[in-house]
Amino acid sequence: MLDIVVLAAGKGTRMKSDLPKVLHPIAGKPMLGHVLDRARELGGENTQLNVVIGHGSDKVEELFSADDVSFVYQLDQLGTGHAVQQALSHIRSAATVLILYGDVPLISLETLEQLDQCVSDESMGLLTVNLNDPTGYGRIVRSSEAQSEGQVEAIIEQKDATSDQLEINEVNTGVMAVRGSDLQKWLPNLSNDNAQQEYYLTDLIAMAVADGKTVVTAQPKDEIEVLGVNNRHQQAQLERYYQQQTAEQLMVEGVTLLDPNRFDCRGELTVGHDVEIDVNCIFVGRVELGDNVKVGANCIIENSTIGAGTIIKANSLIDDSSVGEKCDIGPFARLRPGTNLANKAKIGNFVETKKANIGVGSKVNHLTYIGDAEIGEGVNIGAGTITCNYDGVNKSKTIIGDGAFIGSNSSLVAPVTIGENATVGAGTTLSADLPDGNLGVARAKQRNIKGWKRPEKKID
Repeated sequence: MLDIVVLAAGKGTRMKSDLPKVLHPIAGKPMLGHVLDRARELGGENTQLNVVIGHGSDKVEELFSADDVSFVYQLDQLGTGHAVQQALSHIRSAATVLILYGDVPLISLETLEQLDQCVSDESMGLLTVNLNDPTGYGRIVRSSEAQSEGQVEAIIEQKDATSDQLEINEVNTGVMAVRGSDLQKWLPNLSNDNAQQEYYLTDLIAMAVADGKTVVTAQPKDEIEVLGVNNRHQQAQLERYYQQQTAEQLMVEGVTLLDPNRFDCRGELTVGHDVEIDVNCIFVGRVELGDNVKVGANCIIENSTIGAGTIIKANSLIDDSSVGEKCDIGPFARLRPGTNLANKAKIGNFVETKKANIGVGSKVNHLTYIGDAEIGEGVNIGAGTITCNYDGVNKSKTIIGDGAFIGSNSSLVAPVTIGENATVGAGTTLSADLPDGNLGVARAKQRNIKGWKRPEKKID
């Protein structure tokens, strides 16, 4: 049985933002979202998630309301101990209580599992880390002269520490695990008799020792797992670490990243074999790249599936779209939501599509807008073509049959249907249906005016 308390009430003054600190993103997801994800992975069906909120509570609730989340309010910021006290009525005495922080987003499941195993009826778990520069952190005070081998006796905050204690490199991360019954006993006895006049959660360590409990420590594999975010610099530091880890995992899976330091994944990226990704590409939401997909530089792909063998050239944007196999996209193409490309379709430079189904082998080569359209197989659409799908109030559909040829600089005024193997002459404004195999031409007759003189600039 597991009860998880996530402290997320802080304002985050040093972020210089109206947004609550825990809602600032790492890899496109609010920091609190990362913490809740790990908590859910750790817990089972009988797990309770309690989030202590304060500053910007309405925004936090709106974003993270869920059946498995209970929100607890800390109206006054009186310290970490005070924050957990607010959740006391939600804590079950028989449960193991894990205390996490909404601004410490990169803690791993492996670390939390290790900490959970430290808890028993005779012990509590404390996550510590050794830092070269422990300035600002609470120091772990042990009983033995050999600091690293002794039993934990207390945590001394920086402002309350002696000069000898300030030399200790093992520090408190704030993350701990304890029996609910012990927490119910100790929390009401916290005191604010300290330099900050706050209720320190760390005082539980001395209470545990006084009750004959052993404080069992665990440590993360990497100290960055337990680093919190207090300013934009720290946020950027954790962002880069996250992206580095993601890039390394992709390369383990066989992806070629031409520069792992210039890669961003802000969601879930699934890849096939022999995928190649050039520099400065961003993947948002759920993206799937099939075998042998190549993504050129400076592309952004969001919530989309890209079929095997497709080439996406530089500076292309793909959003909520489905791309078939062996397609050719870009450069400078934009596929907006609802675009579906069948196999071997081609979308060229400076082409924009939206809610468009484009058939097998069809080509939209350049300088074209295709929206609210059904395009068959083997269609060729010339440069400068637009589907006029919006009359200012309603959207209408353009249907183009298999094998049709659309000449350059054509305007297709929807709703309109162009039949199979029909041809639209260049420069045509088509506002009526075009039957199969017909040629449609709708443009003014050319007039050549002999002896016409260009206007001359007037001289004042």
